[in-house]
Amino acid sequence: MADRTRRTLTVRDVMTTRVVVTSPEDPVANAAAAMVQRRVGSALIMQGRFLAGILTERDVLRAAASGSDLTNSPVAAWMTKDPEQASPDTTVQDAAQLMLLHGFRHLPVLEGREVRGVVSLRDLAASRISRPVPGN
Repeated sequence: MADRTRRTLTVRDVMTTRVVVTSPEDPVANAAAAMVQRRVGSALIMQGRFLAGILTERDVLRAAASGSDLTNSPVAAWMTKDPEQASPDTTVQDAAQLMLLHGFRHLPVLEGREVRGVVSLRDLAASRISRPVPGN
């Protein structure tokens, strides 16, 4: 029988706080370079203190395939505006359902209007894999 006292995992437990932040006017090439450097698959696009969009590795790939000069093409031309988001208290299951339903792999995590991190489908999948406790 499953242990019923076990706490439900939330996005807070699995999200990354290594977030790349950029502005809508920044070139796609700069955002992509920052994503590679930080080893993340998305960048959050901020308009002042507010989340304006998200640029993902898929968006960068679409931009590259278009033949656009990515050193001059602004992030705003390729980002997803006003992306779906989760709160840190969203359950892992609810986040996965939202991402699978809408077909995306990265979800900004906000508490109120404050960015707290990003959760990826990879983060959610990894949370489902039981890891042996060291020493056992």
